[in-house]
Amino acid sequence: MATGMVSRAPTRPFAQVVDWEGGRNEAVGAALAGGILGRETAAAGVHRYAADVERMKTFLCHYREREPDADAEAVGEEGVSSWDAFRTPTASGPASGERLPKYLQRLQAIANRQLKVLEVEMDDFFYGHEEVLARKVQQNTKRYVEVISQAADAILATLQPTAAYEPDTLDLLMEQREQRERENEMAEQELFGSETLAPGTAVDPTRRIPDRLRRRYQVLLIPANGIKCARIRELRAEHIGQLAQVNGIVTRVFDVKPMVEVAVYVCDRCGNEVYQDVPGRQYMPLTLCPSEACQRSASGGGRLLPQYRAFKYSKYQEVRIQEPAQQVPVGSIPRTLAVHMRGELAHSCSAGDEVIISGIFLPMLLSGFRALKAGLLSDAYLEATHVEHQKRDYKQYQLQHDRDRTLQARIAELTADPQLYDRMARSIAPEIYGHDDVKKALLLQLVGAPHRHLSDGMRMRGDLHICLMGDPGVAKSQLLRYICNVAPRGVYTTGKGSSGVGLTAAVMRDPATGDMVLEGGALVMADEGIACIDEFDKMDESDRTSIHEVMEQQTVSIAKAGITTTLNARAAVLAAANPAYGRYNRRRTPAENINMPAALLSRFDLLFLMLDRPHADADLALARHITHVHRTGAAPDLGFEPLSPEMIRAFIAEARRCQPVVLRDLTAYVVDHYVALRAEELDAGTAAHGYTTARTLLSVLRLSQALARLRLAPHVTHDDVDEAVRLLHSSKQTLLDHGGGAGGPRGTAGVQDIDPTTRIYLIVRDYAANHGTQEVPIADIIGRVLQNGFTESEFRTALTEYTDINIWSVDPARTRISFTL
Repeated sequence: MATGMVSRAPTRPFAQVVDWEGGRNEAVGAALAGGILGRETAAAGVHRYAADVERMKTFLCHYREREPDADAEAVGEEGVSSWDAFRTPTASGPASGERLPKYLQRLQAIANRQLKVLEVEMDDFFYGHEEVLARKVQQNTKRYVEVISQAADAILATLQPTAAYEPDTLDLLMEQREQRERENEMAEQELFGSETLAPGTAVDPTRRIPDRLRRRYQVLLIPANGIKCARIRELRAEHIGQLAQVNGIVTRVFDVKPMVEVAVYVCDRCGNEVYQDVPGRQYMPLTLCPSEACQRSASGGGRLLPQYRAFKYSKYQEVRIQEPAQQVPVGSIPRTLAVHMRGELAHSCSAGDEVIISGIFLPMLLSGFRALKAGLLSDAYLEATHVEHQKRDYKQYQLQHDRDRTLQARIAELTADPQLYDRMARSIAPEIYGHDDVKKALLLQLVGAPHRHLSDGMRMRGDLHICLMGDPGVAKSQLLRYICNVAPRGVYTTGKGSSGVGLTAAVMRDPATGDMVLEGGALVMADEGIACIDEFDKMDESDRTSIHEVMEQQTVSIAKAGITTTLNARAAVLAAANPAYGRYNRRRTPAENINMPAALLSRFDLLFLMLDRPHADADLALARHITHVHRTGAAPDLGFEPLSPEMIRAFIAEARRCQPVVLRDLTAYVVDHYVALRAEELDAGTAAHGYTTARTLLSVLRLSQALARLRLAPHVTHDDVDEAVRLLHSSKQTLLDHGGGAGGPRGTAGVQDIDPTTRIYLIVRDYAANHGTQEVPIADIIGRVLQNGFTESEFRTALTEYTDINIWSVDPARTRISFTL
């Protein structure tokens, strides 16, 4: 619940006079609030940090990011504050036309109700020659966050809004509360005498308006650059209360709940409001009115009635992070750490994110039965102050593109490159030799196609699913690892180590509330990303069927433990599998080697068979490539500079902005391709290699739109459709070439080792035989050749060779081929 701004510098309440540096707990603060230790002790705690509050005021008022020397002069050698220049609204900043200092600008935006967060960067303390203050903030962060808040409150009290805003109900409520507070102070001064009480001090701290009830902002600390992240297992008792920075993977995200910061009560006898500051997760509600009038009455104090609508709440979310795999020692299991997100930091991360979190390392104080059960044991958590994503999503990359002109120029340069498609494909895992078509398919999977939402609510997926099947040692797992690292949201898992629940969702019990909640699995964590599943063939059949809905509908439907819901799993699936017999057996059909149900195979847009075949030239090139990588640690010269993963990710983020469409005059071309595919499958009798269904047509459309996105084009062209069909045939050709006795297209049985020129000749010969003619139209043959996975340049090469040896002849218009023999 937001609160109103103050019209003067607020006084620190007694409940917050807690010496965190000395190790006192919240019970001491409660004792101070009740007056047990006396006003003198509390006042001593307030004045202990008064000098730091004044120094913080000076820093916030005068720090200029680009003028550190001028800042030093403004602060002075002894740190004497020039705060007096900012005491009045008429002198709340520099002269007209001069830019306000950095933090004064942010505070003015808070006064204008334009910001809700005051971010303070630790680097600025060093640039502003405040090393001593920086060390205090670093070592006693919990206490100095309140010091920064007090200094900001004092500055905000002197700033006038420069932008008009509409007052809300809280503004009127705060005016009434402040008026009532002033009346109570005057009454208490008359009762106890003005000599006894200092100005602005009340006898009963529970009747004063707490600072946190006035504030409409949150102070967040940004750590200094260059600080090495600590491992989760390295956090010790010496780090309690300090600013720590850890990195990890978010494994569990709980719901956002309201947390009470200030409790408000009303006395049923005197009608006064009583405030109770709640510094932790637990508190004991007040029951009796602490006012002097109620205490002196014959019937005792009045009863306090909680006003829940007047409470101040803040957003609270608990997140659990797990240390990365590379930080886990040998023989150990990854450790987890609870992170508490408050205020505007809630919803800042989701499951599966790789993040660097900075926060205050604190012990978790238990109470009641849990404290008795825990005994001397205690748990710890991190109260987050800053969250940085190591892998930003595509939307954040797009925001970066809008601000970075250098990056825009680099993307424009890449777009103008006519060889962009080939170069980006070869830049994917350049340390892995060959597999050009596979890398092109993986590039298109990263780009994806736009999702289609129909008017009746139906949704058509745009993500591409790819399955890599082949012999051991052909770098399938390495390709999966690379794609998982390049994708902003990539989850890597294995089939044998994943269950159906681990892939979809599991029912867990919330430790805070005890309610049954859902915890997303690998496919849910990879939402709007890529889920890489290795050893896909090792999965149990019951677990494998759990991803059928994810691959097509991209949702996970759950009906467990009284929870019936649907989770989003808009992820592209990249699977790697081995043949049924370990290695591909050429004496068996592809269906027997693949050993997967047709319902699952039809959901993959592309299925590549990667075999390890002995070949002298290929083996020599592969061996040289591998030895070069091991010797130098880098890929051999590709003839150009490969794009870095960061640049690939940035360009894909820009490409995903495009929403290419299929024009009306291109639909007939796509339909003809699909009909030709069905007819060719019927004629060739290759049903054993996989059926061409309507999903195949959707695959062609998705591949074509991904190619258009890669060119940043608004619509799909004929070349995009031809390349999509070529990739589709290239994936099927791997099955036809190595399918044992099944062979390839009609008339090419047992000719898997024939060169492309001879195969093109066989295609032309079969076309002429089926149509009963010796003259074949070149336009029809080009379409048939492209459908079989060959390129137009290979067709031109075959045409030249067979024309030179006088087997074919071409008419002067070069539109028809005639057989001369």
